[in-house]
Amino acid sequence: MNRLLYPIVASALITIVPFLLTFEKGQDITRGLIGYEYFALLLLFAFVKGKVRVSSPASLRATYVAKQSMFKSLVCVVLLGVTVCALLAVAWLDLQNLLAIKGWSTGWYGVLPFVTCGLAVAMMWKVKPFSISAISFILFVALIAHLFAYNHYAAQPLAQFPVVDYMSRSAPKPVARDSLPESFRAKYFTTDSATITRGFTDSTRTNVLVLVESWGISLDTNRFAKQLQIFDGIPNQVGAHHRMYSRTRTAEREDLIYRATRDSVGHRDTVFIPQVLRAQGVKTQFIYGGDSLVQMRNKYIRNVGFDETFFGNSTNSGEDPRTDRESAAQLDSLLSVQDSALRFIAWTTLDTKFPLQSFMDPYKIDVTALNSAYTERLAGTLQLVADLAKKHPEVRFIVQGDHNPILSPLKFQEKFYKRWVPFVVLN
Repeated sequence: MNRLLYPIVASALITIVPFLLTFEKGQDITRGLIGYEYFALLLLFAFVKGKVRVSSPASLRATYVAKQSMFKSLVCVVLLGVTVCALLAVAWLDLQNLLAIKGWSTGWYGVLPFVTCGLAVAMMWKVKPFSISAISFILFVALIAHLFAYNHYAAQPLAQFPVVDYMSRSAPKPVARDSLPESFRAKYFTTDSATITRGFTDSTRTNVLVLVESWGISLDTNRFAKQLQIFDGIPNQVGAHHRMYSRTRTAEREDLIYRATRDSVGHRDTVFIPQVLRAQGVKTQFIYGGDSLVQMRNKYIRNVGFDETFFGNSTNSGEDPRTDRESAAQLDSLLSVQDSALRFIAWTTLDTKFPLQSFMDPYKIDVTALNSAYTERLAGTLQLVADLAKKHPEVRFIVQGDHNPILSPLKFQEKFYKRWVPFVVLN
């Protein structure tokens, strides 16, 4: 048991001393008690040191055997030196990790790895070594014990992994895609709420909600600015909001919620905007260029409260879905009806739905060509909406993205912020 206690204490010494000497009141640094890499290297050090002692040629008489034994001893001495250097290197990386968190320079703290590693080597100098198989088993059990304890009490892990921490700290960081930059927030209205439709619906006139398929906010804000130029000359308000879920079906329901409540047993009761408007005598209509059976739209769209639905061709018919231009023409015909009735029309676009035509094979996609095709199709859909808004200035258009391009290739997805979608209110 003492053989195992020595490397545990020695590795804890190297791990804890720098932490204590750099400790500040109120700091929030989670750190393990024992350096796993130290523990492994110290066990290896004892093993190699034992080989040097066993291979000593002092008691050998035969010249050939003596030379062979001396060569083995020399190799073991070199390995011993490499092990000590590796121990120092890991201790140095561990110290740099601590100082980087605090933003401190190395200074006199640079002597700590040499002192602690020197003491650890001295403690292990006469420790009886384990066999390689025993070392492997000990390290395996130690790792399992760390993971088990970490799952139950993450605030104080058993083991510390300096090399892994250093690699994580020094590796190139991907662009943050979870939150919008302050420059964007300062220029546009942003919200986490999904009440855009309810907030901008004008009950005194006809309203059109347009959900644009896969319209997200690009990391390149200039790209978003170019998209907005399509709506120049039309009274508009621009912003962005964060979607809880990245699905078109969820967006179609989420954007139409008027009120959601829960009773005493937790059952949710949702009232949708089309239901409220229909009770006020407003005609409610829904347009989608695809098959009504996709995601069971034929059922949940009627439950939301739409009187009329206009879907495209059935998938089983073998015909292509209706294009956005055809759906826009359908919308134009509904808005051009000469009657006194107010309308609430929702249109989910389709042209930018992934996978795009001509880019169906996920293993043979040119991201540059895909980006060009997506940009062209999105601009075409937005232009259709802009033309309708100009033709019908008495109608309010609420245009939103349903989600960022989550079904596109990963390289293309990385060009957009996660779950953030734009909205533009016209007229």
